Amino acid sequence: MSLLSPSIFKAYDIRGIIGKTLDADVAYLIGQAFGTAVLAKGEQTVVIGRDGRLSGPELATALANGLRSSGVDVIDLGVVVTPMVYFGANVLEARSGIMVTGSHNPPDYNGFKMVLGGDAIYGEAITALYQAILQRAFAQGNGGYRTHDIRAAYLQRIAGDVKLARPMKIAVDCGNGVAGAYAAELYRAMGCEVTELFCEVDGAFPNHHPDPAHPENLQDLIRCLQDGDAEIGLAFDGDGDRLGVVTKDGQIIYPDRQLMLFAEEVLSRNPGAQILYDVKCTRHIAPWVKARGGSALMWKTGHSLVKAKLKETGAPLGGEMSGHIFFKDRWYGFDDGLYTGARLLEIVSRVADSAALLNALPQSASTPELQLQLQEGENFEIIAAMQQNADFPGADEVITIDGLRVEYPDGFGLARSSNTTPVIVMRFEAETPAALARIQQALKQAVLAVKPDAQLPY
Repeated sequence: MSLLSPSIFKAYDIRGIIGKTLDADVAYLIGQAFGTAVLAKGEQTVVIGRDGRLSGPELATALANGLRSSGVDVIDLGVVVTPMVYFGANVLEARSGIMVTGSHNPPDYNGFKMVLGGDAIYGEAITALYQAILQRAFAQGNGGYRTHDIRAAYLQRIAGDVKLARPMKIAVDCGNGVAGAYAAELYRAMGCEVTELFCEVDGAFPNHHPDPAHPENLQDLIRCLQDGDAEIGLAFDGDGDRLGVVTKDGQIIYPDRQLMLFAEEVLSRNPGAQILYDVKCTRHIAPWVKARGGSALMWKTGHSLVKAKLKETGAPLGGEMSGHIFFKDRWYGFDDGLYTGARLLEIVSRVADSAALLNALPQSASTPELQLQLQEGENFEIIAAMQQNADFPGADEVITIDGLRVEYPDGFGLARSSNTTPVIVMRFEAETPAALARIQQALKQAVLAVKPDAQLPY
């Protein structure tokens, strides 16, 4: 490929379409640039892994070769969940890692999630990789290469620490993503009886998309719980760093409500601690955390951004509406869907009725994530214009750390730019359906004032 597309260098990872914006040549260049950055940090070794995508082997090989050509040594974990690369960067003799993954994107996508010297990289650090490639500013060397099987160490680390109060029957749906290679084994090791759905790793994703943030991808799991004897369902995204949860009675427990459950448990052992949540989360989190003696901090959306803030603040727990949950308490501070599932089971195993416990978590009328589809770059322009000009009568405040979160006495509306696709993400929550409709209308008017021909998703 002669042209390197700047479009693949996203806010918190690198992501492109195979054969169009991403191929082995690009992966090799990224390896060279990242290896050079690793050496500049005084590091020498990089852990790599890949998910179950069909393009993974070729990209991972090219990436490893690029890294080695810069002079860094490569430890190749093979086919793993993204958290296992993060785990490797914590427990092996390497603090940097790259996971070759398209996460929950369609099958023809792939990309790279990166940890550099112990930090998740984002923004300018990713732009710097692009600049290094443009200038061919690479270190030269001949790094070593070895493979390493981290499976047992990872599974034992979790099963050895997270203990169930009683045996449980659960169902797991991996959507043919790479979590299928590990999830059932982990939960069986913890004492669960596991019903497996779509746990065969298949990068074509033949059954449903591996993205538990969307209710349509949880319907198989809901039916499985209705028809079988499992009491709770866990679902994972394509690379295993996000978790979806379904109760026996078919309710979806969205990650912001999961976070409340985790916050209560973590605060019981870390009194007064800070809990992080992103701008898409429910407004119930802050009062919930405060009532349990903690303080809640709202932050920007994005797994790398929340990880960085967690490290900066020393908070023991953070979470995003998308399903990335970050435990620093008893864990390493990175997002891990399998580990989050284990911690959830630990808590609900202490009660006889897990569904009752989960369904009792505060809830308001809310929308899922709604997406306003736009042309490349338009999303940022519209949000910037709204931040400058929009007026929201009756609002308590407009929070602009990431787009606009308009807080009313009875709910909130959010509009923010996706950092990965040309969309504006919108989400609404309110105490009544009428309040929800009113808040949605207020944000609709604010968007239409900037772009009169916008086709809103509601």
